[in-house]
Amino acid sequence: MAVIVHMDAECGNFQAVPTYNGRTCPNSALTHRSMTDAQPLTAIILAAGEGRRMASEVPKALHQVGGKALLHHLIGTAERLRPSGIFVVVGHGAEQVQAATPQAVTWVRQGEQLGTGHAVSQALPLLRDSGLALILYADVPLVAEGTLNACVAAAAAGNLALVTAEVEDAAALGRVRRAANGRIERIVEFKDASPEEQAITEINAGVMAAPVGVLRRLLAEVQANNAQGEHYLTDVVALAIAAGVPVQGIRAASATEVMGGNDRAQMAKLERAFQQREAQRLMAAGAALADPARLDVRGEVEVGRDCFIDINVVLQGRVRLGDRVHLGPGAVVEDADIGDDVRIEAYTVVEGARIGARCRLGPFARLRPGTELGQEAKVGNFVETKNARLGRGVKASHLAYLGDAAVGDESNIGAGAVTCNYDGVDKHRTEIGEDVFIGTNATLVAPLVIESGAFIAAGSTVTAKVPEDQLAVGRGRQRNIAGWTHPSRRKRP
Repeated sequence: MAVIVHMDAECGNFQAVPTYNGRTCPNSALTHRSMTDAQPLTAIILAAGEGRRMASEVPKALHQVGGKALLHHLIGTAERLRPSGIFVVVGHGAEQVQAATPQAVTWVRQGEQLGTGHAVSQALPLLRDSGLALILYADVPLVAEGTLNACVAAAAAGNLALVTAEVEDAAALGRVRRAANGRIERIVEFKDASPEEQAITEINAGVMAAPVGVLRRLLAEVQANNAQGEHYLTDVVALAIAAGVPVQGIRAASATEVMGGNDRAQMAKLERAFQQREAQRLMAAGAALADPARLDVRGEVEVGRDCFIDINVVLQGRVRLGDRVHLGPGAVVEDADIGDDVRIEAYTVVEGARIGARCRLGPFARLRPGTELGQEAKVGNFVETKNARLGRGVKASHLAYLGDAAVGDESNIGAGAVTCNYDGVDKHRTEIGEDVFIGTNATLVAPLVIESGAFIAAGSTVTAKVPEDQLAVGRGRQRNIAGWTHPSRRKRP
């Protein structure tokens, strides 16, 4: 898929239009430019803010939406544009931000926070005039790839391009002031805006793209003559117009894209907006959601066809759901691969596990990291597994613990059975063969081997190898004592 950028010559707005095989609407009279003509691109992400309104010790850029830091959302989106480099400008909590960021980026330190224009100028010495610069804000994490492609394409045509959006409540965001002919005149920061300008509903998202050489010249002219005494990046808009540089607005498809997170309330709105977007994505991929408003996605989730996801499900990390997977209410699935036709009942937790096709889990089961289930296995209510491999058709229907264990095909684990895998210092494995029956309340003291076809009597404590097809009974001999008096009937001295 390519992106063609259409320009509204009257109002100076670009819109991103997907095209396939280079074809667009044959009746369109709009001009276009292919992204393949663009100069080398560099992304600059501004992440130096302290975020005082968060009332937190965590740097603003590391606060999370959908289980991922704001900054990391932006880096991921920027990476999909395939830039020649990504520069992240940091200031407050720089060491913490750098230590928490796994992606490969170039760090730029803003020692003194003198405004957004000053922040960008810290990265410009590292860029060549022949390239393009795309400027992003760490606290605006949901801007779409298509919008950014359109912004970059407009800059590649020699324009100063900025992303705008119409919003119902513009709050303290910068307003886009336009001339009578519809062209952008300048960006007015809320604190410097007149009452008339504060009534404007078109806001500046902060996202901007321009040829590096143009941006460098404009930033050199920015002055700190405002209420905050800062160098505003947005001042380059008026300077560009004065210098004859075309300014193009890129209208975001949705106001959700430009939502910012500056305090806890805004972060909560961002979270809901992100979750609504993820719910729409999963439904488009073939999943049925009992209530799209009661799902939380906190990672990268892939779903097959005809999955059903009930209310209050949480999907974390990397999760793959095969076809026709059923997730019951309150289920939590994290870093897991779930095969076709698996049914996960209510309030079951699956973490770091691989689940084969047609398995049945829960309700109230817990599968911990290292768990692998073969096809048609069953892990029932209040069963816990860790670092355990259960073969095809294995049944552990209730109230069991299987840790550091391998269980062969078609074996049965009785209620209350426990693999005692920890001796206080080291972990030990329990190896159980095929078609083994483990009776109720059996205690299996590892290291232990139980060969195929063996039968463990209920209530047994087993500490030695059980050969194939043998019955193991490990109980103390029962004694019935006549004349015993219940403590409540005994005479006190």
